[in-house]
Amino acid sequence: MAVGKPDTLTLSLQDAIELAHRQSPSVQSARNAFLSAYWNYRYYLANYLPSVTLTSSPYINKEMNKITQSDGTAMFIRQDQFGADLTLKINQNISWTGGSFFVKSAINRLDELQNHTRAYSSQPLLIGYEQSLFGYNSLKWDKKIEPIRYREAKKQYAETLELISATTCNHFFSLASAQTELDLARQNFASADTLYHMAQGRYQIGTITENEMLQLEINRLNEETNVMDAEITLKEVSQSISSFLGLEETPQLSLIMPDSVPQFEVSVPTAMELALDNSPDPEYYRRIIKESESNLAYAKANARLKADLYVQFGLSQTGLDIGQSFSNLMHQEYASVSLSLPILDWGRGRGKVKVAKSQLELTRTQAEQGMNDFTRNVEKLVLQFNMQARKVRIAALTDRRATQRHTVAKHLYVMGRSSILDLMSAVSEKNYAKRNFITTLRTYWSLYYTLRSITAYDFERNLPLTEELPLN
Repeated sequence: MAVGKPDTLTLSLQDAIELAHRQSPSVQSARNAFLSAYWNYRYYLANYLPSVTLTSSPYINKEMNKITQSDGTAMFIRQDQFGADLTLKINQNISWTGGSFFVKSAINRLDELQNHTRAYSSQPLLIGYEQSLFGYNSLKWDKKIEPIRYREAKKQYAETLELISATTCNHFFSLASAQTELDLARQNFASADTLYHMAQGRYQIGTITENEMLQLEINRLNEETNVMDAEITLKEVSQSISSFLGLEETPQLSLIMPDSVPQFEVSVPTAMELALDNSPDPEYYRRIIKESESNLAYAKANARLKADLYVQFGLSQTGLDIGQSFSNLMHQEYASVSLSLPILDWGRGRGKVKVAKSQLELTRTQAEQGMNDFTRNVEKLVLQFNMQARKVRIAALTDRRATQRHTVAKHLYVMGRSSILDLMSAVSEKNYAKRNFITTLRTYWSLYYTLRSITAYDFERNLPLTEELPLN
C-alpha cells in the first residue's frame, strides 16, 4: 500500500485485504462475536472449578413482633437487636452426578441492645452435598455441548476473515470496474468527438451521407452522457469501498490490478477433507443435535419423579463470647429428601417429551440434509474454481484481441475503407472484453477466498491458515 498524490491511496488487491483485516467494521464485528463466545466458554469452564464465597448480612431490628411463648400463647414483644454474620463457603460442582459438594464455616453474633446482652453461634466446619437424583443434569450436557460451541466459534472466526477477504475482492473489482467504465467512457467520447469533427469536413465535401453524419453526432452525445454517468457511479463505489475498509474519509484510490492469476488446481478429495475438518458447518450440525438431545433429556426429567437430596454434617456451638462458641463443639447432622411426582397433569409432561422427540428427529434430518448440501457445495466450489483460471486466461486474450481489432477498425474507418457499423461493433466488442476480463478476475479471487474460508487452507502456498485469535 502506497500513497501517491496528496489524498491518493494506491492499493493492490492484497493491500486492500490486509487493510480490511486490520480496521474494517466487519472485522471488528467478527472479533467481538468471537470474544463473546470465548468468555461464554470461560464461564462454562468456571462451573467445574471450586468457587469460594464470603457473605455477610448485618442487620438492626427495632420493632414490636408477635412472639410465641413456651406455653403456646403469643405476645407482642418489643425487639431491639443487632445481628451480624460471616460465612465462608467453598463449593465444587460434580459434573457426572449433577450435584454440588460444599464446605463452609460461619459465625453469628446477636446483640440484645435493650438488655445489653450478647451471644455468639459458630459453625467452624460444615460439610454438605446436594443434588437432584432424577433430574436434568445441566453440567453433564454442558460438557457435551459447550466445547463444540467453542470450536465452532473459532472456526467461524477464521471463516469470517476469509469471507471478508472475498467481500474485499468484490469491492476492489467493483471499483476497478467503475474506474474502467470511466476510462472507457472518456476514451469513447474522445474517439467519438474526433470522428464527429472529422466527419463534418467529409460531409461538407459529400463523401459521407447525412444519415451517417447524424449517427456520429448521436454517438458523440451518448458517449458524453456515459462519461457523466460513469463519474457518478465511480464516486458511489469509492464511498462504498472506503466505508467497508474503515477509512475515515474517501480518498482518491488508485488500484494496482493483478494481471494474472496463480496456476494451480485443487483436488476435490483434499478440499473435502479439509472442509470437514476446518469448516464451522459440521460443528454447527453436531451442536444442534446435541442441543436437541439435551432438550429431550430435560423434558423427560420434568415428566417423571423428582427427588432432591440434601445432606449436611459438621460441628457447632453457642456462647456468650467467641471463645465459648468454639469450645466443646457439638456434632450437627441434617439430611433431607424431597419428592415430587406428577399424578395428574393432563398429558403436559408426556406432550413435552413427544415434542422434544419430534424436534430431535427433525434436527437430525436437517443436519443430514445440511451436511449433504455442504459436501455438494464444496465439490461445486472446487470445480468452479479450477475452471475459472482458464476463463481468466481466455478473457485476457480476448481483451487484447478486441483492443487490436478496435485499433484496426478505427484506422480503416478513418481511411474510408469500412462502415460506421463496423466501427461501432469494434467499440462494443472492446468494451465488452474489458468488462468481462475484470469480471472473470473478480470471480476467480472471490472463489479462491471463499474456498479458503471453507477449508482454512492456502492452496497457493500449500499451507494451513493460522489466524491469531483476539483473546484480549
